[in-house]
Amino acid sequence: MKINKDIRVAISGKSGCGNTTVSGLLSKTLGVTLINYTFRQLAAEKGMTLPEVIEAAKNDDSYDKYVDKHQVELALAEPCVLGSRLAVWMLKEADLKVYLFASDQTRAMRVFNREGGDLQQIKDFTAMRDREDTRRYQEFYGIDNNDYSFCDLIIDVNEKSPEEIVEVILKALEERKLIER
Repeated sequence: MKINKDIRVAISGKSGCGNTTVSGLLSKTLGVTLINYTFRQLAAEKGMTLPEVIEAAKNDDSYDKYVDKHQVELALAEPCVLGSRLAVWMLKEADLKVYLFASDQTRAMRVFNREGGDLQQIKDFTAMRDREDTRRYQEFYGIDNNDYSFCDLIIDVNEKSPEEIVEVILKALEERKLIER
C-alpha cells in the first residue's frame, strides 16, 4: 500500500456502529496512527479513575471539551485515522469523512454480543445515551449529530463486517488518489 500524502481519515457513528473496530483496522491497514482519545486516557493522564472523570464531567464541561480539542490536536500532528463520535465534525482538515450508520436494533445487538446483559436495557440505555450526546454536542458546539449528510462517505454497516467496511473506505481513498494498492 502506498500513501500519496499525509492522510487524515475521520470516522464517526453512534455507539455500537463499529467506530472503534473499523478505525483500528483501517489505521493498521494504512500503517498510520489510530487516534481515539477518550476519558480513559484523560483519567490516566490526570491520575484519576475513569469513574472519577465521568462523575466530574457531569458538572464540568471542560472534560468533554478537552477530549474533543485534544483529539483534533493529535490528529493534526501526523497522518492518522481519527475515530470518535465527533470526528467528522471536529476534524475539518480530514481528507475523507466517513459516517457509519446502523439501525438501533443492530447497534443494541452489537453491544449485547460484546458485553452481554439484557437486550431491552441495552436498547433503553443506548437511546438515552444518543439523546444525551445529541443534547451535549448541540449545547457545546452547535453540532447536530443527526445531520451527517456532508460526509464524503456514509456507510450502512447493518449487514457488513468490519473488513467489508474497511474495503469500502479503501476504495474511496483510491478513487481520491490518496492511496495506491
